[in-house]
Amino acid sequence: MTVLRKNLIDGEWLGEAGSPNINPSNTNDVVGEYASAGPEEAKQAIAAAKAAFPAWSRSGPLARHAVLKKTSDEIMARKDEIGRSLAREEGKTLAEGVGETIRAAQLFDFFAGETLRLSGEMVPSVRPSVGVEMTREGVGVVGIITPWNFPIAIPAWKIAPALAYGNTIVFKPAELVPESAWTIVDILHRAELPKGVLNLVMGKGSVVGQAMLDSPDVNAISFTGSVGTGKRVAAASVEHMRKFQLEMGGKNPLVVLDDADLAVAVDCAVNGAYFSTGQRCTASSRLIVTEAIHDRFVDAIKERLDKLVIGDALDAKTQIGPVVDQTQLKQDEDYIAVGRQEGAELAFGGDRLERETPGFYLQPALFVGSTNAMRISREEIFGPVANVIRVNDYDEALAVANDTPFGLTSGICTTSLKHATHFKRNSEAGMVMVNLPTAGVDFHVPFGGRKGSSYGPREQGRYAMEFYTTVKTAYTFAG
Repeated sequence: MTVLRKNLIDGEWLGEAGSPNINPSNTNDVVGEYASAGPEEAKQAIAAAKAAFPAWSRSGPLARHAVLKKTSDEIMARKDEIGRSLAREEGKTLAEGVGETIRAAQLFDFFAGETLRLSGEMVPSVRPSVGVEMTREGVGVVGIITPWNFPIAIPAWKIAPALAYGNTIVFKPAELVPESAWTIVDILHRAELPKGVLNLVMGKGSVVGQAMLDSPDVNAISFTGSVGTGKRVAAASVEHMRKFQLEMGGKNPLVVLDDADLAVAVDCAVNGAYFSTGQRCTASSRLIVTEAIHDRFVDAIKERLDKLVIGDALDAKTQIGPVVDQTQLKQDEDYIAVGRQEGAELAFGGDRLERETPGFYLQPALFVGSTNAMRISREEIFGPVANVIRVNDYDEALAVANDTPFGLTSGICTTSLKHATHFKRNSEAGMVMVNLPTAGVDFHVPFGGRKGSSYGPREQGRYAMEFYTTVKTAYTFAG
């Protein structure tokens, strides 16, 4: 019998009939049933968070530390179980699912430590006998809206700092991956988080998300998702004069220069472009390659792609799992057709694959002969599709890399210290990798981009404080 996972509102598990969560590796497998909140439930959650804020925001650091540390410890202890469940509902490989779960545990552990490192400043005033204190306080009720591609890590890197700095939360996860979201909330709830501090409202973005956007009682919104929805979050937030933080798309370049170590460049490209089925905002979707190494690089990539094992995410031999659902699969296939229509050559892959179980399997696709003006070079595909753009030299490579409306991450493969140093300074991206895949960042340092990729303060690390707190300046006259 399938268990119904309910929403958590004001410390109570609520909800009736739910929606099924389908395994993309085996569409006959229903992961579970999950309650779907409506606008009234969303309003109840917001009210509960508002009521809980005064006490939680004034709680001592040890109380917050205890909750976050217990959460970290349980996630780490259950990493294999949770990682397997994540792989089952999202489709990334078992190894990737476990790795993402470990990262979530590390995030909660980091921010547990941050509760004990909160600090302020005290300075003398320019006026005699007056002291000045600068402190940080929680913003208030924070709306958290997360995507399906990192179903436990992204919620963790939003929820953990929000709680650490004294905020209360209304959390709406993506509809495709409710199990990972429910699990993290259940763990926090059992870690004795006071009622109302964290509220889970699973459901449609057009219903639950809209209720959050419309509410004047939501003081800040942290959103990760599509550019279109991000713009709606921004417009609605300006209306209410609330803080907002957006992480949206990417069309990330990986530059490969003639002097690059070919093996390193191929590893970076295959990992960055195709692992996690290419469903990462940090994926290397544009491979910008200079003339002398171009043909050898393309041949090596094709050889590597031909050896990749595409299959059930829960099979330990699988290196690339399925696309997350039918809608995303169709989008990937549509873009492959667009690339061909625009005149790019499909050098490898792009076909649907049949496996023992029915699922959304797609052979990784590689285009060559593309230009930076094509749609496949301008628009985020969000699948296992990459295209090679041939350039003459480093200067042209840098210009092409920066010629994009996005600016999340970028990479360069080179053995030249001169070119690596210049690229780090002149790449128009929030994160830059040298001889590393564009995807894959540490949990304790800032994450975020420029241009159309991000808006607002960075996520992760101590930089998260900039979004989840507000500064207060207090003056005292000593007499």
